[in-house]
Amino acid sequence: MKLWLKLFLAGIALMLLAAGATLFAARQFIETPLDMAANATVIFNVEPGENLFTVSARLEREGLVRWGEAFRTYGRLRKATLQAGEFELSASMSPRQILEVLASGKPILYRLHFPEGLTMREVALAVNATGLTTTEKFLAACRDRDFLVSQGINATDAEGYLFPETYFFPRIPDKNPYPILKALLGQFKDTVADLPQARDPEELHRMVILASLVEKETAVPSERGTVAGVYANRLRVGMLLQCDPTIIYGLGEDFDGNLRRSHLQDPKNPYNTYVHPGLPPGPICSPGAAALQAASNPEKHDLFYFVARQDGSHHFSRSLREHTNAVIKYQRRGKPFPDSSGGKGN
Repeated sequence: MKLWLKLFLAGIALMLLAAGATLFAARQFIETPLDMAANATVIFNVEPGENLFTVSARLEREGLVRWGEAFRTYGRLRKATLQAGEFELSASMSPRQILEVLASGKPILYRLHFPEGLTMREVALAVNATGLTTTEKFLAACRDRDFLVSQGINATDAEGYLFPETYFFPRIPDKNPYPILKALLGQFKDTVADLPQARDPEELHRMVILASLVEKETAVPSERGTVAGVYANRLRVGMLLQCDPTIIYGLGEDFDGNLRRSHLQDPKNPYNTYVHPGLPPGPICSPGAAALQAASNPEKHDLFYFVARQDGSHHFSRSLREHTNAVIKYQRRGKPFPDSSGGKGN
């Protein structure tokens, strides 16, 4: 064999060996964790729009990969698109696993749960507790009339429309409250979509107000339709609703837990349904699906009064005389109730 051919073949062999070594090293890097014994996880945040260059540098700085430049090259070869959000990573993960998490894994989600009957401010406090945004930012968003209109909500604020449910959200840049508010309003709209009032914004708002009263007046599921029927009957004949929770809502932070006669007689409280006829100016809480359904289709009956029993249920009456006797039986027991007409829901 000629010398030049031998040299040529030797050169090719050396190149193949070098390429093989490079591929072996690359595979070792991709598949080998920085520290297989590492148990602690790190919360790694990828900002919206952040690229492989900055992410790979931070991964190396935070001790998650050995060479940031090699991780960046691997990501480019894979044509990886990084997701924004917070992710749990560990030095015990290989670069391949880390890239899979950042490109196609699920970011950390924060649980937001609140029950039926909370006010807008109470919901804001619940959101604040997650750290996703602040009370002030969330309340400001709830009062953003333009945003509410864009979401199909015909109200001055989001009171009553923050649907009670369990939600999961990723960390939001700049603690922006609007994605959270949009999700709550969206769940409300989905819940009422099949109700007849949903087609008319004004009728829908009146229904939400009534549903909020029902939500606050009883926690007994079987009573919601009956309570809605009592208020519907009162509205029909022009009687005062005389709903204690509306007064308490109007008092706000001034309410100390004791409802006094002076509160029931105060005309300056626009939510005082012992003085002002008709529905209060707006919802007093965010009602759940059952209360909304009850307000949409109140039970048909001839009941006009109800009073709370000791077990939290209610006695319903047709006449004032029957109601007065029920108040004496279930509430007063020698201790006069602060309102002269005879009790809760009268």
